[in-house]
Amino acid sequence: MEIGPFIKLHRIKQEMTQEQLAEGIVSMSYLSKIENQKTDASPDVISLLCTRLGIQLDNEIDTTIKEKCQNWYNLLFEVNDKQEIIAAYEELEGLMESAHSDSLVMFEIHKVRYYLVLGKLEEALAEINRLAEISSTLDSLHQYYWYKFKGNYATLTSEINQAMRMYKLSEEKLNQLELPEEEVADLQYTIGVTHSKLRNTLEAIDYADKAIDVFRKQYNFIRCAQCHIVLGISYRRIRMWDKSIKNHNLAKHLGELNKNQQIIQLSNQNLGFLHATKGDTKEAIHYYEEVYNDVEVDLNAKLTAVTSLIKEYYSIYDLDNTKKMIEKGTELLDGKTDNELFKIHYYVISTYNLVLNQEYAKFESLVIKEFIPYLQKHKDYANIVVYANMLGKHYEYLCKYKDAVKYYKLANISYEELIIL
Repeated sequence: MEIGPFIKLHRIKQEMTQEQLAEGIVSMSYLSKIENQKTDASPDVISLLCTRLGIQLDNEIDTTIKEKCQNWYNLLFEVNDKQEIIAAYEELEGLMESAHSDSLVMFEIHKVRYYLVLGKLEEALAEINRLAEISSTLDSLHQYYWYKFKGNYATLTSEINQAMRMYKLSEEKLNQLELPEEEVADLQYTIGVTHSKLRNTLEAIDYADKAIDVFRKQYNFIRCAQCHIVLGISYRRIRMWDKSIKNHNLAKHLGELNKNQQIIQLSNQNLGFLHATKGDTKEAIHYYEEVYNDVEVDLNAKLTAVTSLIKEYYSIYDLDNTKKMIEKGTELLDGKTDNELFKIHYYVISTYNLVLNQEYAKFESLVIKEFIPYLQKHKDYANIVVYANMLGKHYEYLCKYKDAVKYYKLANISYEELIIL
């Protein structure tokens, strides 16, 4: 990294103004020119600025930092112990604070990914905002990861269209770079997943197929399994049931070979949804229960299974089991209802709970004022169809036909959006 942007980045990290850094060394306007690469400062000036920032200029340390950075980057892209990731980060952070390293910008960009891996969305956003101040000085490699990780952030905050824009900008940089096959495949898989979320089914299949070709050659079976899941979801959406089941079963088999419970249960969850779509409630419940009863699955997966079971039991008027799963879901959500990652589960559980308890005024208020606007904001047309129809049936039962027509119409419009997607 050039010394000017390097100085600027350290100054921003230390929350130091240009006036504070420049005082007694150079003018503020001259410092601005140094930081923005509009002038070449003398070695003495650079040395004084680095001293004030507490930075050492040492090539030997830089070599060590580069090696440690690469090891840390690798940890961020595989399933690894979070404590190991944190320990590696803390060591690097200490080294970066006191040395001029060409790896600093890449390290700072990967901090966005690091915070996302740890579920620290606010810290990730703060890092994105800090890096935005030097984004104009980034080279093509830095821009590639900058866009990719901003896409990761947008995905986790459910801004899927923004995520796709970022991933496509990242993809454009591939023409200017020579990256390892597995890195290109990772981006292709990520774009495939994003197309799947946007219900661009054919594009999702195309990108997943590209990625899986690379992962097969490298015998990376976990990544192959992830691609099979995307393919399974895509084929389900176009009613190619056999291909969908085959891909989910392949993913599940690879998960079992690698003893990866996350892959196994993600496959089960999607097999459950496939059978629910086909109207085979018994099979759907079987697969959802496989997920729910697994003590090793993460909270989001368990809650997804719970809400799926609530819907299935309610659809066959098994109200006792519906109530039981609502209670289980409420327990799991205790203290987490404000967490954006679990918001959809909160709304689903609350909606069915109010219906079961015949608290219809609260049901109407929640779904109309909160749940449907939340789904519209995230362009979740599939769930808008479900809950708009639920409102329509509710109002039809009450003989409020004008309101019933309004929500049936919303369900139809949302269904048309799904077809367009």
